[in-house]
Amino acid sequence: MRHIIKNAFVAFASLSSLSLALVAAPAMADDAADAGKLLRAGQYNEAMQKVDAVLAQKPKDAQMRFLKGLILTEQNKTTEAITVFSKLTDDYPDLPEPYNNLAVLYASTGQYDKARASLEMAIRTNPTYGTAHENLGDVYAKLASQAYDKALQLDSGNAGAKLKLTMVRNLIGNGSGGTNPKTIVAQAATPAANVTAPAAKPAIASVAPVKASKPEPEKTKAEAKAEAKAETKAEPKPAKTAVASNSGEQDEVLKTVDGWAKAWSNKETSSYLAFYGKDFQTPKGEPRKAWADERRLRIEGKGHITVKIESPVVSLDGNTATVKFRQIYSSDQLTANSRKTLVLTKQDGKWQIKQERAGS
Repeated sequence: MRHIIKNAFVAFASLSSLSLALVAAPAMADDAADAGKLLRAGQYNEAMQKVDAVLAQKPKDAQMRFLKGLILTEQNKTTEAITVFSKLTDDYPDLPEPYNNLAVLYASTGQYDKARASLEMAIRTNPTYGTAHENLGDVYAKLASQAYDKALQLDSGNAGAKLKLTMVRNLIGNGSGGTNPKTIVAQAATPAANVTAPAAKPAIASVAPVKASKPEPEKTKAEAKAEAKAETKAEPKPAKTAVASNSGEQDEVLKTVDGWAKAWSNKETSSYLAFYGKDFQTPKGEPRKAWADERRLRIEGKGHITVKIESPVVSLDGNTATVKFRQIYSSDQLTANSRKTLVLTKQDGKWQIKQERAGS
């Protein structure tokens, strides 16, 4: 039962799958490409030398640190790889992939509770991260398998536990509850195809039969025609005033998002934090003050920050607005191009941020 993540290392896709789509300077991008080629060729020592040379100049570079974690994993240096990904989650808590890869490593050493916690953090950071959801399901299956095993140790005649254990093991992939790891494929930060793996067969569970509904008698042509006519009359015409109103609200929402990005770029921390509403849901569920103090420290500790908003799309639902856009972030330590979603609510006549999600 060494590895239980779906086809083991499906989480370790190409570097381009890193949710912030990390972008480096041209020379550094070349170094990442070279290191990725060496890694795929199995030349791990050479790849590590290339990565370490870059990190000696830019020790905070997230892309190179992520790549280093992949190399260490391929070298079976699990403890060192865990350290690398753990520090990445500390320094870049908005990136879901380090949490996910950390979970894979924890699972490979039988630390399933830690794997579960890491995957839950990955999902909290990016609720649309499908790989983390799938891996979390496998971790729960493994934990369930252990629980049913324990139940059978205490009562070997427990038929229900035997049946459930069999189903869970089928779900995981084989009778021993493990799958063999796939080779990690690492590439540069330019777009590339993700590593895919065949899906495991789902367990077959019994389902209660669904009662068929009785067919309704056919309506006469006259009745059907009358109903269709009534439905046509009942269809309301769109109100022009509502469209104009929504257009105005969208403009207000976009002005709010632009002001938020401008305050962030100018390192006007108090103004930046004021864009978040009283009901803002902090990323880790931490107290609002703790989150605000951390954001203040991160923003004011940077030499320079530039945040640009591209291709924003606004969806309105009453007093709630969802804005999806591409965020171009640049600082003295990191340059990133990522998808982001802001959920805003109208409070006291102004739009404020309720949720902030990266990668969706």
